[in-house]
Parts: sequence; C-alpha cells; structure tokens
Amino acid sequence: MQVFDRIISDRGSRYAVSGGAVASRAEIAALLAELRGVKRFAKATHHSWAVVLDGEVVKDDDGESGAAQLIAQMLERAGLQGHVVVVTRWYGGKHLGGDRFRHVAEAVRHYLRETGLG
Repeated sequence: MQVFDRIISDRGSRYAVSGGAVASRAEIAALLAELRGVKRFAKATHHSWAVVLDGEVVKDDDGESGAAQLIAQMLERAGLQGHVVVVTRWYGGKHLGGDRFRHVAEAVRHYLRETGLG
C-alpha cells in the first residue's frame, strides 16, 4: 500500500490518499483494515474508496456522499483495474460544499501521478 499524507488542507479539513493492488473484496477489506490500523488514520472522519474489479465498480463513500462515485469515474477514465484508491479526510469543522469534490479529484490525480498509474 502506498500512502500520500497531508496533501491537501482547506478550512481545517485535511486530506490524504492511499491505495494498492487488490484482486478481491477480501483484499480490499484487508487494505482498509491496514490503513485504519494506523493511529492517525483511525481518527479520520472519512475513508472514501473505489476500485474496478473484473469490470465491476466496487465503492464506499464512508459518509462522504458522492466521493466514491467520483473516485470510480476517475479510475475508469484512467483504465485502472484491480487497484483500490482511498481518499481520507479529517473533517476540520467547516463545511466545504462543492470544494470537497475538487479536493477528492485532486487527491486521486495526485495518487495517479505519483504512482505512475495515470
């Protein structure tokens, strides 16, 4: 699993992005458990994620409505399959409105660029 922490900060909210290759739902669960096993990440408000497995989108917003769909769309456009991408947010106390989608998209772009997968 690769983790890029503290990549975006806006009005108190902070973002990280992470991910790794997966071949099954069990491997997704294991990767998420590993991420949540890190004390800092266990305290995060949201872990929104998506992956394309065998042509099927598997995703979870984790309370950040619409975030997983955006991640899934970006993975599909990049042609990336079998690789889960997780955008983590620590809520800073102020609503970000539509800016939260801009931050999710930027986090995914950061991951794809830094890993060479995009």
